[in-house]
Amino acid sequence: MQMINHLFEVTTGQTVVTAILLILCLYPIMGAFFWFFGALSYRFLRRDTVDDDWQVLPKSKQPYVTIMIPAHNEELMIEATIRYLFDQLNYDNFEVLICNDGSTDQTAEIVERLEAEYPNLRMLEIVKNKGKAHAFNIGMFFARGEYILSNDADTIPEPDAIMKYMNYFIHDYDMNTSAVTANMDVQNRTTLLGKSQTVEFSSIVGVIKRSQAAVNDSMYAYSGANTMYRKSFLIDVGGFRQNRATEDISIAWDHQMLGAVPRFAPNIVFHMNVPETIGDLYKQRKRWAQGGTEVWLTNFKKFVLHPWRHRYQMSMFVDSTLSVIWSFFFAITSVMYVGSLICQAVQGNWPEIWHMFAMAWIFVTFELLAGLLQLITALLLDHRGAKLKYLPFAPLYMMFFWMINPITIIVTFIPAVKTILGFGSGTWVSPTRKTMPDQN
Repeated sequence: MQMINHLFEVTTGQTVVTAILLILCLYPIMGAFFWFFGALSYRFLRRDTVDDDWQVLPKSKQPYVTIMIPAHNEELMIEATIRYLFDQLNYDNFEVLICNDGSTDQTAEIVERLEAEYPNLRMLEIVKNKGKAHAFNIGMFFARGEYILSNDADTIPEPDAIMKYMNYFIHDYDMNTSAVTANMDVQNRTTLLGKSQTVEFSSIVGVIKRSQAAVNDSMYAYSGANTMYRKSFLIDVGGFRQNRATEDISIAWDHQMLGAVPRFAPNIVFHMNVPETIGDLYKQRKRWAQGGTEVWLTNFKKFVLHPWRHRYQMSMFVDSTLSVIWSFFFAITSVMYVGSLICQAVQGNWPEIWHMFAMAWIFVTFELLAGLLQLITALLLDHRGAKLKYLPFAPLYMMFFWMINPITIIVTFIPAVKTILGFGSGTWVSPTRKTMPDQN
């Protein structure tokens, strides 16, 4: 009997290990199909969206909005952005609040000059740079609006953006809406890197957010560059976490753990600059990866100890867990694969080498096909197919950007753990700015 029990335990253990390895191997493919079906569900099954049915609110019924711009050394961008907001937005009841976070350039002087021209422009001077989250938290208590629109200094929302945002807060079923995040469009798409990120941001990110919204109204992250927050929900969670690498990811999780509902608005478009060099792109993705791991570690205990209480956010937690584990699995198996190829080459076992190449080719082909299905769906749904012309840049996205994700998760895992242990810092350094590019 003991022998039978032992064999049963061994068999069960092997089955579990095999199942886990199979899930990890197929995770990228399953993820692509998940986002694909989720995006279709959002498009054809949800009935509570206002994507194509929004109303213009008269001035007497427009809620007061504070457009908040945390700025650190933004002298090249700040004036053009401020002028656009005041001159081009189709909304009357708003103010612009600049949180000057220890800038050492001409940012303050430019804003002071513009204050004489625009009565609803104000500036808060923060002497020491302590990061975007800190600047936002300070500005939150000086904001006069009951709604706060976060707007980066290099971000341009469409003229109807605020009016559309308000349509997500005015219905009875919107009472628990904590924030609405818009659909990003790449502004500087004159370079190969910019065009490939157009595929990613304008389409892939839009599909993922649609899918997350379709599954229990969850969302992994807001768009930090342009999101409308209900001020009361910011206060309820104690504002933004100042020692996190990504304040937009952490606040999204904090809202949902509170029971609030995030919303994605694909019909609201904002334009922003993206990294134009490999180095800047890698730094950005490292920050995103660290921020994602930080929120996963922060909420790990809550999900494990109280899974039923957080059942509506469980899909977020499961996917984040698989993403972290798969990144290490991908790195380890890649090293093992290359090592095995070298060993077989040394031994002259060419049939085995060709077999290994064939198996890898089959797996990569399935992964690329699943990714292409997701990508085409994204391009068709987003902007009504206007971005299909960027389809030729899809291979660069799928082969290059997919590889950055697991690498950055691994590289930033230890810094993320340090942050959770109390050694994190939110101090920021603005990217190198250039003049506003033309779209083409």
